[in-house]
Amino acid sequence: MKKLVLSIAMVAAASLAFGQKKVVREAEKGFKSGDLQTALTAIEGATTNPETSGDPATFLLKAQIQTKIFGADTENTMETVEVGAQAVSTFNKAFEMAGSNKTSSVGKAVYAEELPGIPDNLRPYSLFTLKNLAFDKALEKYNEEDLEMSYEFFNLAGEIDKTDSTIHYNAGFLANDLGRFEDAKRHFGYLFELPTYNKTNAYYFMVQILSTEEKNPEAAFELVTKAREEYPNDKVLAEYEIQLLLQLNKMDEAMAQIKDALANDPNNSGLLLRSGYLKEQAGDLNGALEDYKKSVAVDPNFFEGNYYTGALLLEQATKELNTLNDLSDAEWEKQSPIVGKKADANYNESITYFSKALEIKPDNTDIMIILYQVYSRLKKTAEMEAMNKKIAAILGPNWQDN
Repeated sequence: MKKLVLSIAMVAAASLAFGQKKVVREAEKGFKSGDLQTALTAIEGATTNPETSGDPATFLLKAQIQTKIFGADTENTMETVEVGAQAVSTFNKAFEMAGSNKTSSVGKAVYAEELPGIPDNLRPYSLFTLKNLAFDKALEKYNEEDLEMSYEFFNLAGEIDKTDSTIHYNAGFLANDLGRFEDAKRHFGYLFELPTYNKTNAYYFMVQILSTEEKNPEAAFELVTKAREEYPNDKVLAEYEIQLLLQLNKMDEAMAQIKDALANDPNNSGLLLRSGYLKEQAGDLNGALEDYKKSVAVDPNFFEGNYYTGALLLEQATKELNTLNDLSDAEWEKQSPIVGKKADANYNESITYFSKALEIKPDNTDIMIILYQVYSRLKKTAEMEAMNKKIAAILGPNWQDN
């Protein structure tokens, strides 16, 4: 009798195991036929049953079903992203259960490569299939100008493959554009770890984030120094280095870097402007003015070059007029016409540069007010009245009272 009871129990256990394997087969059938919700329900039951939950192939099939559901979803919302993230987690669980061995049957299936343009019925539905599906959805959302969702899909694809430079550059670019700077830094950080990848653009973004968004010029300078070691001939990185040296008040180092940079790129208007700025800070106003004028000669539409040139001409005029304050009355009478003539020459010359700056930025009321004051100083009544009308049209008729 005892033997009979044992036999019945064994038959029952075998029947139960057979039943669970049948559930797995039903899930496989639904996966292949496209009845994905039925397949998912069946496989979820199998993943919680002791008879099949210990088999990594069960979780592999679940991940493949989730991947197919992810790909079939045309809504492409955050819910879609969540399905994809669940598939990643399930793939990882299957791989771990298989001993994290890429040579095992499950390991090979998890990381099966996917050929471009392969028909759906031949897709391996591996992690790389999931990555490619996420990438396609990211591009689709980008083309629809839904940058937030485009980023989410790029990010999902990037979580699968940390070495895909295209994915992480796009994800970093979008994250930066969306103001998600920590995410941007993470993606650009992955790019820095790729030994053969050209990282210059990633460095550009990271330096801007550190210096402008995080207000951390020290960290930005440390990064740009590292970048310059890797790309010593990159002109943009050279300019960033100079800019950061200026922010950190390392004037001597900045000037040395500018001289080296100008030797390689003498017609760089930005470098000429910075050279002029450093000379101005050091008190070499004539040298500064020369560099500012050179920057405009190189690029007549360089707003900063025109503005800085005009501003320094005004400063020189003011300094010249201030020299009269220390003179005796007799000496003042003698020198005033001479000094005034020199100052007026600077005022007149400044008009050329400020007028060009205003042409470049026609709504800049600060420049309008400067020109109004210069015209007033030079008694150019018609020009002064015309400028007053422009300013009043923007700031109101009582703009001088503000």
